[in-house]
Amino acid sequence: MFENRKDQMEILLKDNEEFRRLYNRHQQLEKRVLAAETGTAPMEDLALNQLKREKLRAKDQLFRIMDQAQAA
Repeated sequence: MFENRKDQMEILLKDNEEFRRLYNRHQQLEKRVLAAETGTAPMEDLALNQLKREKLRAKDQLFRIMDQAQAA
């Protein structure tokens, strides 16, 4: 997800509680989406789409924090 910014991500995971919380949430959502898509945890299409949107919001917030930290 953050291949190009791995060093920055590691620093933020260590030093920024909000970033760490959002990152963990994103990882949880990723696991749930993958489980639904592979059929190990079936769910309705509407619920899956909602999970994907929530995951994307978390990712956007993570990038926003990274951009703000880089600009500072």
